[in-house]
Amino acid sequence: MTMPTPGGKRDQLRQLSVLIAVNFLDMLGFAIILPILPFYALDMNATPEMIGWLIASFSIAQLVASPLWGRLSDRAGRRPVLLISLSASAIAFLIFGLADSLLVLFISRIVQGAGGGTTGVAQAYVSDTVGPNDRARALGWLSAATAGGIMIGPAIGSAATALGREAPGFIAAGLCLLNVIAAWKWLPESKPVDATVRIRKPVWHAAWTVLRHPSGTANRLIWIYGVGMLSFSLLTSVLALWLEARFGITELTIGYFFVYNGVLSLVMRSLLLGPVVDRLGEVGAMRLGTLMLAVGLLLYPLAPTVWALAVIIPLVPIGTALLFPSTTSLLSSTSSAADLGTTMGVAQTFAGFSRVIAPILGTIAFQRLGINSPFIISGLVVAGVGYVAWRHVTPTSREPRMAGS
Repeated sequence: MTMPTPGGKRDQLRQLSVLIAVNFLDMLGFAIILPILPFYALDMNATPEMIGWLIASFSIAQLVASPLWGRLSDRAGRRPVLLISLSASAIAFLIFGLADSLLVLFISRIVQGAGGGTTGVAQAYVSDTVGPNDRARALGWLSAATAGGIMIGPAIGSAATALGREAPGFIAAGLCLLNVIAAWKWLPESKPVDATVRIRKPVWHAAWTVLRHPSGTANRLIWIYGVGMLSFSLLTSVLALWLEARFGITELTIGYFFVYNGVLSLVMRSLLLGPVVDRLGEVGAMRLGTLMLAVGLLLYPLAPTVWALAVIIPLVPIGTALLFPSTTSLLSSTSSAADLGTTMGVAQTFAGFSRVIAPILGTIAFQRLGINSPFIISGLVVAGVGYVAWRHVTPTSREPRMAGS
């Protein structure tokens, strides 16, 4: 094997830097829109249930389109798919800025979701260009860029509303346009010319197997991951509606709640997760995560003031920071190398369906059962997941692959 030349190494670092910046700006644009979307829909006379479908429409379109983008990038290359995806996001944000009806808002979300193949293709780009020894670190930087965009974007979106209803959408569209220009100019094709396109079995068969056979360590972990994501997504889907109904929070101030959550999550994952896992082990961290997430969700409705809520809020990002990474790490230990990609793909499929179902169920409960009901439901669901984690997942009960596969 030949070692990379210094020039090649510099090119690799430059491409990676551009890719990280592209990913950051893409997530920044997404996060600018996310917290203010329910308020725009309410102004267009949408009911909470309609807002649930509006939020879910993005995930539905993304769930359908992402595998197609991945397959296309394997055949046609990463660069054209990235350019198309980023251009679609720019168009979607422009439509959002011009939206004057609920139908146009739906079109904006569907276009953005259908074009949302950036993350998976960006990860493939890293795998193409970065050596095995540096790949985990590079993917970590990519993940950090995503977290940074999601953390900062809501504050920009809230502040931008002071400039007019169109401003957040136009700002997000402008960022995506900069992304397209940067990717066009500085990101060459990464897929080797002579690369063989492997035909993979669809992940749906393995997902159906987990659905039918929930026993077995790997399958239980996938259920814990998916149901935990469902509960967390129930919270995020109704948070803006709940804050508006309970404390009078508006689109001008909602972003700061998301930023607070994002900072806590980033600190937890980057500084505290490792020591907790070292002390408690992955199973212990997962169990503690379910406990803290359940308690946090159940305490939300009890907050009498915003300042009391600020004390409760950290329980949720701390819980998710312990639950999800520990579960995926345990899951990776249950599969053989040959089945690892499929196993992790099944987990992401369950998470994707959770992000589709959660806003629909959460807003129906919000509208029909009371504004506090989504938190009670999600807290009880996580408590059930915690029971499974405490009772049926142990540090020694690891199996080589998913049951029934």
